[in-house]
Amino acid sequence: MTKPPHDVTPITEHSFVPHSAGATVSQYDDVWLVIPAYNEGQVIAEVVEGARKTFPNIVVVDDGSTDDSAKHIATTGAHLVRHPVNLGQGAALQTGLTYALAQPGARYFATFDADGQHQTKDVETMVAVLRRDEADVVLGSRFIEQNGQVPWIKQVVLRTAAAVSPTARKLKLTDAHNGLRVLGREAAEQLNITMNGMAHASELVGFLAGSTLRVTEVPVDILYTDYSRAKGQSLINGVNILFDISLRERGRR
Repeated sequence: MTKPPHDVTPITEHSFVPHSAGATVSQYDDVWLVIPAYNEGQVIAEVVEGARKTFPNIVVVDDGSTDDSAKHIATTGAHLVRHPVNLGQGAALQTGLTYALAQPGARYFATFDADGQHQTKDVETMVAVLRRDEADVVLGSRFIEQNGQVPWIKQVVLRTAAAVSPTARKLKLTDAHNGLRVLGREAAEQLNITMNGMAHASELVGFLAGSTLRVTEVPVDILYTDYSRAKGQSLINGVNILFDISLRERGRR
């Protein structure tokens, strides 16, 4: 059984750059990007700096990296929170969401990958759906509109995962394990990720299926670079996630 994220106290390092006097207020000042990072020193600064051109409020959770990720994050103007040890992406997301929820004026919370796969234009579209009060949670989908970028074997695994998951079927999801998500404040306050590793994605879908929150999907473009492919989870890991979740669900019966 995994330990809950709060078993290890995160270290907050205020490396962010606040708005200067007379600075233009961004239309996205109420949006927070939450980026979990583990050994992403090669690309993290570029990813964060690119995202901050649109979204000024970003918290990066350095999940016990053993490389120089923290040093690079500290140069970007993002808020930096560090786990003393590696806990996994689920724990890093929960730490980041907890931190962002405590910030004044925060209303919308986007989970955003550190490897350069996600695009801010998709976050803008997803936030717009929430602002129009069409949903409480917006999930990104790689399969609503086919663009040919998703490797075929990954398509098979992800589509199978959505098809065999009772909770994904209940929500009528096409892509149950996409890391790009935007939550309104009510949803973010209710969410409590307890599965520290990658299985948090299935846990999150289960939480949404059991709630009264309105959930919708929008098409997103994922950028599969050589770097992101190398960092991506293996097919075996995907099977392990489903097995972990099935055991968890049986334990609740």
